[in-house]
Amino acid sequence: MSIKSLWRRVLMTIIIFLGVGLQIGAKGVDKSPAPTLTPSPSNTQNRIIRAVRLEGSINPGSAELTLRAIRQANNEKAVCLIIELDTPGGLDTSMRDMVKAILGSAVPVVVFVSPSGARAASAGVMITIAADIAAMAPGTNIGAAHPVSAGGQDVAKTMALKVENDMIAYVRSLAEKRGRNADWAAQAVKESVSITAEKALDMGVVDFVADNTDDLIKKMNGFTIKGRGRAGTIQTNPYVLQRTVEDLRESILKIICDPNIAYILMMIGLAGLYLEFSHPGAVFPGVIGATCLVLAFYAFQALPVNYAGMLLIVLGLIFLLLEIKIPSFGLLALSGLICLTLGSIFLFRQVGSTVQVSWSVFLPTILFTAIFFLTVTTLVVRAQFSTPTTGEAGLIDETGRVIERIDATGGRVFIHGEYWNARSQDPIPEGEVVIVTKVVDLTLTVKPAPNSDLTPKDPAGDSLHKHS
Repeated sequence: MSIKSLWRRVLMTIIIFLGVGLQIGAKGVDKSPAPTLTPSPSNTQNRIIRAVRLEGSINPGSAELTLRAIRQANNEKAVCLIIELDTPGGLDTSMRDMVKAILGSAVPVVVFVSPSGARAASAGVMITIAADIAAMAPGTNIGAAHPVSAGGQDVAKTMALKVENDMIAYVRSLAEKRGRNADWAAQAVKESVSITAEKALDMGVVDFVADNTDDLIKKMNGFTIKGRGRAGTIQTNPYVLQRTVEDLRESILKIICDPNIAYILMMIGLAGLYLEFSHPGAVFPGVIGATCLVLAFYAFQALPVNYAGMLLIVLGLIFLLLEIKIPSFGLLALSGLICLTLGSIFLFRQVGSTVQVSWSVFLPTILFTAIFFLTVTTLVVRAQFSTPTTGEAGLIDETGRVIERIDATGGRVFIHGEYWNARSQDPIPEGEVVIVTKVVDLTLTVKPAPNSDLTPKDPAGDSLHKHS
């Protein structure tokens, strides 16, 4: 996924969240094709076959959509539910929720790896093997289910062995329950093997190879599912295909549960709060920041978050905020950026899942964040230490011309285009150039300018200089 696409999805999520408010649970519009009908020569009622499309990583959004489709199929007493699957894998917890729902469904569940070019990798292998009927389209593949860490690396040593053995036992039990090739399933976990649709059919991993959903439904007609007896014989003719589509809540959940999106939302949220704290009353950065943080933390409840990484990120933000208040010559800002970088690296960590922040997202985000925070911090610090240019403090060290003789009792001076009351310990005659040393109760304390070449602006229009 490109960075441009990720930012577009982030902005879309924010807009949807702000726009729908309490209607976040409302259902989206069904944009799927019209139901496919098989002509019936008689008035026999068409049998309902429900279908749902799962694309992308397995996450809480995918799990909720699957569970809702299974409930619908059971409530309708449908012939079966077809899950059209194309996934690189995902969260172990979400995968197990889906598998439990499939195994507990009274209605047969069919997993169809499609269309051509699709795959069922990692968690997708378990979901496919757990189905009552497993099918693949030509040009698809299944396998590569070896557990990996959130960073995509192999899990280390002892922990790797524990996770691998647990996953092997899990996939073996699923394969044996469904009468599929348990040896290959174990091999897919242990050795990350992957096979084509035709090979999977030959090895007893799947039951059918079909060109599309309609072709699969025709091939399933009269098929008896193992373990369901006579009640497990599928009769699909005639049928009506009804699709379950994502509602708005599931769409948002699916988007924000992408670790890349959740990470970007968190960084936008921190930047927004940083701007609000450093410029109180700006409002807009605070609103956007708080909204993004709420979305990010909602996603973190479902993602395998390492809270030590999150604390490092928060600590980094605190250091950057302190840089504004405490002059540390950049030490706090540098410490903050180091904490942000380390926290981002450690943010997602869980064995047995492929959840990770892509380096193509991580590096530009850290670079942009570093430039943003350093720029804002530099501007704030510069403003704090700059010489005042307005108000009474801005008159200090300014030069002016005496209009009325000045002594300890008073006098008048022309400065900043204005006439001011002034006093001086030593008498200063009219026309002399003076320098402001103090301002008390709108009265200037002045002294003679040491350089005779200073020519301040006077009522006639001469120029005014700042004394250095």
